[in-house]
Amino acid sequence: MMERPEMKAATQRKAVPAASLPSGRLRLLVGAALLVAALLGLGLWASLSGGGEGLRTNLAERSLPPSWGHPLGTDWLGRDMLVRTVQGLWLSLQVGLLASLAGTAIAAAAGLSAALLGRTADRIVSWLMDLFLSLPHLVTLILIAFVCGGGLRGVLIGVALTHWPSLARLIRAEAMQLRSADYVAVSRSLGKSRVWIMTRHLLPHLLPQLLTGCLLLFPHAILHEAAITFIGLGLPPDQPAIGVILSESMRYLNAGLWWLAVFPGVALLLLVGAFDRLGHAASALLDPGRSQQ
Repeated sequence: MMERPEMKAATQRKAVPAASLPSGRLRLLVGAALLVAALLGLGLWASLSGGGEGLRTNLAERSLPPSWGHPLGTDWLGRDMLVRTVQGLWLSLQVGLLASLAGTAIAAAAGLSAALLGRTADRIVSWLMDLFLSLPHLVTLILIAFVCGGGLRGVLIGVALTHWPSLARLIRAEAMQLRSADYVAVSRSLGKSRVWIMTRHLLPHLLPQLLTGCLLLFPHAILHEAAITFIGLGLPPDQPAIGVILSESMRYLNAGLWWLAVFPGVALLLLVGAFDRLGHAASALLDPGRSQQ
């Protein structure tokens, strides 16, 4: 007996599993999100409280090892390292967020321009992407930050201009596929402009890729900000950035003050690792194909 079309369609729908994130990746996503939320909460608390007594010079308690009163010890001026580390992480988060958002915006503009503005624009953008990807990443970042005068502005410009090519290449490839869709052809036949098609058709479909790309750029921005601040081309010494703390601690390692470098370094690695895991888990969640792997 012939099976009716509606029964056959229902059977096929039951046979296809719904896209869902595996339990292991779901736990990973939740764990990374909780760790990020805890770090954000600590940073917000440190920012609102201003550090208080923990950032004041107290020579009577200088160079103390970790204890109940000072879980991460004190530095050579008696400042509490826990407060300094948390404030440094909060500052790194702010700089990393601004830099990753700027890099994502550049990648979106470059990828969409290459896909929609003709062959000349595609060749120019592709040449720029190949140029930035062929140069040593950290060296380019240092040169840009140096040319821009260092400081917060140099860090933001340097990180933003060196972290866009990989994401822009992905956005360009996705936009190339979307521009051949039927609804895009219909909009072109109706006389819609390229900007209208870009903002109404392509950009909404590319938002998951842009969100994931921004999350994946975030830990790189934080790490590279700390790196160029460590060598003196980033944030000024009067700001408690992690790079500044690590740079200052190098002078006291020979004196046995190991906690000045170990705890801020571990905190930075935890922050970068948490956002990296969060970005990969979000990528698997937003990509139905990867979510079944």
